[in-house]
Amino acid sequence: MSKHFLLNRADLLLLTPPFTQLNTPYPATAYLKGFLNTKNISAYQADLGIEVILALFSGEGLEAMFAHAEKEGHISTDNSLRIFSLKKVYVRLIDPVILFLQGKNPNLARQIAAGNLLPRASRFDQTDDLEWAFGNMGIQDKAKHLATLFLEDIADFIKETTDENFGFSRYAERLGQSANSFDELYGQLMGPPTYIDQITLPLLKNKLEKVQPKLVCFSVPFPGNLYSAFRCAQFIKTNYPQIKTAMGGGFPNTELRSVTDIRVFDFFDYITLDDGELPIELLYSNIKNPTASNPDFNFYKRTLLLENEAVLYNNFSLRKDYPQEKTGTPDYSDLLLDQYISVIEIANPMHSLWSDGRWNKLTMAHGCYWGKCTFCDISLDYIGNYQPVAAKLLVDRMETIIAQTGEQGFHFVDEAAPPVLMRELALEIIRRGITVSWWTNIRFEKSFTFDLCRLLQAAGCIAVSGGLEVASNRLLDLIQKGVTVEQVAQVTRNFTEAGIMVHAYLMYAYPTQTVQETVDSLEMVRQLFELGVLQSGFWHQFALTAHSPVGMDPAAYGVTPELAEITFANNDVAFTDQTGIDHNQFSYGLKKSLFNFMHDIGFDFPLQDWFDFEIPETTVAPDFIERALEDPAQYELKPSTKLIWIGPQPIITRQEKEVILSLHNQTNSTEIILDTDRGNWLAGLLEQIAAGTGTAITYGEIEKLYNQHFSEFLTFWYGEEMEAVRAMGLLKI
Repeated sequence: MSKHFLLNRADLLLLTPPFTQLNTPYPATAYLKGFLNTKNISAYQADLGIEVILALFSGEGLEAMFAHAEKEGHISTDNSLRIFSLKKVYVRLIDPVILFLQGKNPNLARQIAAGNLLPRASRFDQTDDLEWAFGNMGIQDKAKHLATLFLEDIADFIKETTDENFGFSRYAERLGQSANSFDELYGQLMGPPTYIDQITLPLLKNKLEKVQPKLVCFSVPFPGNLYSAFRCAQFIKTNYPQIKTAMGGGFPNTELRSVTDIRVFDFFDYITLDDGELPIELLYSNIKNPTASNPDFNFYKRTLLLENEAVLYNNFSLRKDYPQEKTGTPDYSDLLLDQYISVIEIANPMHSLWSDGRWNKLTMAHGCYWGKCTFCDISLDYIGNYQPVAAKLLVDRMETIIAQTGEQGFHFVDEAAPPVLMRELALEIIRRGITVSWWTNIRFEKSFTFDLCRLLQAAGCIAVSGGLEVASNRLLDLIQKGVTVEQVAQVTRNFTEAGIMVHAYLMYAYPTQTVQETVDSLEMVRQLFELGVLQSGFWHQFALTAHSPVGMDPAAYGVTPELAEITFANNDVAFTDQTGIDHNQFSYGLKKSLFNFMHDIGFDFPLQDWFDFEIPETTVAPDFIERALEDPAQYELKPSTKLIWIGPQPIITRQEKEVILSLHNQTNSTEIILDTDRGNWLAGLLEQIAAGTGTAITYGEIEKLYNQHFSEFLTFWYGEEMEAVRAMGLLKI
């Protein structure tokens, strides 16, 4: 047995089944591996999704796929016939294109961007609008987008001719969506393996024989991972019956809490719910030592299993979950970090962050500090159990992950990052002098002042996303969102002016929403984009979920659920709204208008032009958002308000009766001329409250210090010299 083989053996194998993202690993297994490291439990992790994609989208993989499609005789549409006729070109180009998208073949960009290297099928029909949609994009980005279309053409061919369930970020998703019964998925699993299965299962076999695990843990975040997880578990049960299997992640956490179909446990020995650290530790303990001498014997945490031919929810352990500071630092070892594929699919600035570049995933706080939105699953642990992580520990983890992965980009995957913790995180990043880029999800809190946004930007924050939802104050109140449209406008303006991109989650078809409110919401969104305070957005249609306040008390919100017998998945619930409005008819017009707004066009079109049916005139004043921005909530400078200097230390020139402070930042410079005493005092103050020193002084303390030497503090503080200092980086936070 080779040394390399021995090094890869582990008690646990942590798997992400196909498919999640092309550009970065889904973080669940890295989180678990980081925790298991703290317990000295050996674990190996793998993302089968990227491995399957790389096997399929290769010269050898496409050769085999084209041969299979020809043999099966499914090549019938004009599009698939064209791709098949050019199969040698696709096979020849696929390896260099994949290398380019992995960042390993940058010189190919000019050839791709020139437009005549890649074969073109139906996905390239949209390239006539490429310059309009993407503006004056760089060669690398344009080439990435064209290379993405090249891959999507191949994906269309695969779906048409080889495997109808294929999709880059999901596989057989339909089988997992609102599947109240296990019957359809079970029937598919009783059939022969699909073409994608035939690629996946040999990769799985290789992992099993290399690692020789006692337990295989599948992370299933989405419906599009579910089928492959079951197929892989089936393979393990058939060929390696001694290995135990477990499933956890977002899908079971939300959908499988009330599963009763015992056939599910032909595939999985265990289903764990909510945070996985303690449940997995207890599974390991019981598998390693399944005897009464083990204090954890038959004691589990939030674990579904089969006992006496019935599903048992075993939550018998009295041990408490680990606090966030004890869960360890995510460990990305074992994953093929240099082989992920960066793609640019659509002209949406925020969505491009999801698919372009590799982002390390971290969480500032477990759960949501607000926890009131009526459409949200606030009754579940992942929302309701709020636990923030200390800023110093967060930056410790960031530095550890940077050292491991070589990547300095972070996506904080919070439900809603707390403003105070974001502030402390930013200060800690600046104190340590590290250069990072990061983005996260927020609530549009009024505490996101312009100065706080400037601090976040100075610490590397490049984008935020937040829920405007239904841009109607009546409906925002019904949702219990805790914000108003006016407040959202002011906060988005603060982020935008600080140089941070803002994406808004938008919603339509909320219970009791009228046609007029939908039209008025669109007008609000139009004004926000026209004034430049939003740069990105996406419309979602309201979905009723079983674990939300609306789902638990639908009558109070005027909806009637269409209840079905639940033996498998239970989350999305079909319903009828008392208004009787067909909200589906708005989908195309809302999305088309937003696409145009994101590219700074269409603002002068009547709203009616976006729809092919009659809509009422908007009742929103044409200057509603403009007036909201002209009258922002005034920031009250309290004695306890902290002041901090984020600029470089000034260059000081002392003359006979005055001091000149030359202030510089990345984009501007200015000179402040003061009398000698005040100039020296101000220079000392800026040095004392510099962000890198770890010291912040309150406004009240500064006033007291000033008054010890001088008089008329308010005249000085609000004078033009201090106004210039504030503009250059003196922040009140």
